[in-house]
Amino acid sequence: MQTSLRLLGRRRFLPLFVTQMLGAFNDNLFKTAMVLFVTYQVYSDARMELQFNAIATGLFILPFFLLSALSGQLADTRDKAGIIRMVKTAEIAIMAVGAVGLLLPSIPLMLAAVLAMGIHSTFFGPIKYAILPQHLEKDEVLGGTGLVEAGTYIAILAGTITAGFITHDARIAAALVLTVAAAGWLTGRQVPPAPPINPPEKLDFHIIRASIALVSGTMHIRRLFLAICSISFFWAIGAVLIIEFPPLVKNVLTADEQVASLFLAIFSVGVAIGSLMINRLLRGTVSARYAPAAVIAMGGFVLLLHFVAKQWVGDDAGELYDLWAFVGHDGAPMLILSLFGVAVSGGMFVVPLYAFLTTTVGAGETARTVAANNIVNSGAMVVGSLVAFGLSAVNVSAVDQLLLVSAMCIVSAWLAWKLHCACE
Repeated sequence: MQTSLRLLGRRRFLPLFVTQMLGAFNDNLFKTAMVLFVTYQVYSDARMELQFNAIATGLFILPFFLLSALSGQLADTRDKAGIIRMVKTAEIAIMAVGAVGLLLPSIPLMLAAVLAMGIHSTFFGPIKYAILPQHLEKDEVLGGTGLVEAGTYIAILAGTITAGFITHDARIAAALVLTVAAAGWLTGRQVPPAPPINPPEKLDFHIIRASIALVSGTMHIRRLFLAICSISFFWAIGAVLIIEFPPLVKNVLTADEQVASLFLAIFSVGVAIGSLMINRLLRGTVSARYAPAAVIAMGGFVLLLHFVAKQWVGDDAGELYDLWAFVGHDGAPMLILSLFGVAVSGGMFVVPLYAFLTTTVGAGETARTVAANNIVNSGAMVVGSLVAFGLSAVNVSAVDQLLLVSAMCIVSAWLAWKLHCACE
């Protein structure tokens, strides 16, 4: 842990770490503010709320599916620091559109900004992992990956909590997303150069052909392919959970926006803690040893969350609980414990698998490997969003959808076990 934290004092790591945190904070500040606004002030129908969240999630993820092949080619054959500067400049323009959407308010403009932020994240995503083996020593990569993951979820925590408190004032939200975008642009300019390991090459702009070729290139390495499958199934589960949280909080737990923000915050803190715990357990070794047990534990906590929510008794007067009234509810401790357990075990499951992506192939291929992972991940998450949308269309409640999530964890455990056997 101490060795990993020392990286925060190095220019070869700190600017990237801060830039990633600011981007994750801004993503989640804007998306959460938008979702809470629509859930609590536009719609009053649980099915419509869940379907809107599924659409917003799908729009954010779609660029990862379509453009990850191009982003991977760019990151492997161009200076990664230069790409970071261009991406962070684009973020300022995207957040300007999002800010106008919040101020009007305009749902089409907000959704357009969400889609554009998905494109922004698609091009930044491969770099934040692929640059680590280039700037860090081999025994620092797992620790650096854990810090990036932990920092990301701490930023998600901060963004979601902040959104819960400023949703009522669009002017504050608009000013804040623009300010954070500008700060990310400044820190991005401090990332040291990371010239390509491979010589620059002609880019393939045929996104379907390039995507198929990119994913196919990982299949011959069994442990890499299994790691990608395991991560993808995990994020399909995560997509369903994130879609369900706001409608679950409003319509089942009968609580307000700050409680919905608290739900997302607890999830973020838990994943960050799980990310650091697994690094401590593995002592810097890239291994899937604990992954099957971690995801089985995650499924158990999801099941507990289902039963606690099923037995929840709302306010007799039909009022929404505020934050303090919710915390004082008899069922709140067990609910919070189950949600925290889901997040910690999820973090312990997924972080070592990301380390496989950057250590299985050579430094000149890491960005494209991460991009291939992003293609499969985003496809799985889009499928998860469509499943949540479809189930809500046939009146399957958010609480009952948790049973599906718990069952999906069994498949994740099987994939993780196959990965562990392949590594051994």
